[in-house]
Amino acid sequence: MLTFAYPWLALITPLPIAVWLLLPAHASNRTGLRVPFFGRLAALSGQTPHLGGVIAPRRTLPLFVLILCWLLAVAALARPQWIEPPLHQDRPTRDLLLLVDLSGSMDTKDFVDASGKTVDRLTAVKQVLDEFLSRRKGDRVGVVVFGDAPFVLVPFTTDLELSRALLRDTVVGMAGPRTAFGDAIGLGIGLFDRSTVKAKTIIALTDGNDTASKVPPVEAAGVARDRGIVIHTVAVGDPTAAGEDKLDEGALKEVASTTKGGFFRALDRSQLAEIYQRLDEIETRKIDTVSFRPKRDIYWMPLAAGLSLSLLLQALRMLRRRYLRAALRINDLAISKGAP
Repeated sequence: MLTFAYPWLALITPLPIAVWLLLPAHASNRTGLRVPFFGRLAALSGQTPHLGGVIAPRRTLPLFVLILCWLLAVAALARPQWIEPPLHQDRPTRDLLLLVDLSGSMDTKDFVDASGKTVDRLTAVKQVLDEFLSRRKGDRVGVVVFGDAPFVLVPFTTDLELSRALLRDTVVGMAGPRTAFGDAIGLGIGLFDRSTVKAKTIIALTDGNDTASKVPPVEAAGVARDRGIVIHTVAVGDPTAAGEDKLDEGALKEVASTTKGGFFRALDRSQLAEIYQRLDEIETRKIDTVSFRPKRDIYWMPLAAGLSLSLLLQALRMLRRRYLRAALRINDLAISKGAP
């Protein structure tokens, strides 16, 4: 579809007519023949001499080309644009951050995978997370791992394949043996500082009580709530365990309720998979589809057309002059041969 960026410039189209009506005609001096008997010639002809000018005849073709070139120049000034077919782009409207516990207790083998094999807690978490991320579309996902301290494994990205690949490479203890859950929440809050989307969600997976944080998890959750971040907590492992492996379900529930999130308990892999199905339902995919139609400037087309017409007219004039000169030479040659 053709459109113009400055259609109001069409108002200057009749400007040459205004110039022709309002401005005086161009005057130029021309040589003439003076005779002593001019008065007698005027009397014999019955005409009264007066001052005037000679109007040169204007040919139709040059006038037509001149008008057309002016119209093309105005069209180029109006900046014609060709609107391409619409393009649709899906923009993520949610930032989803995963907090993954890599403390030593995640090495406990009390989960059964899909094949019936007993695996450690981290392996089961990674398998279910991989399936969960494979279904996420339209979200930016980030990953924070924590042990003695939290670390950013993957900053927010729409490249979910990258997130899945880096998660598969995590191992127990790579961030330290203890659990700094509160600090992990704090680091996650900092990652959301540059986020411009409306929905901000944290899914935290941990199997141990907080033993290494400088900021208690509940206080960190209060800061997250004030910044519009929802935290879902997933307790992984045996709730009857003691010591470092003990689950602090009270703290996890309080963190979730403070931010109006959900608390989930995963005693085996099947329950963990069900949790992610429920999270997938709660955290529905929100995609903001933006449609736009690219515009391609084609002002060069009327300019090229005007230039081509002008050059063609000049070429025709040159050919006509050469033809007249050649005809005049032939005529002179014929006269000179016919003279006695």
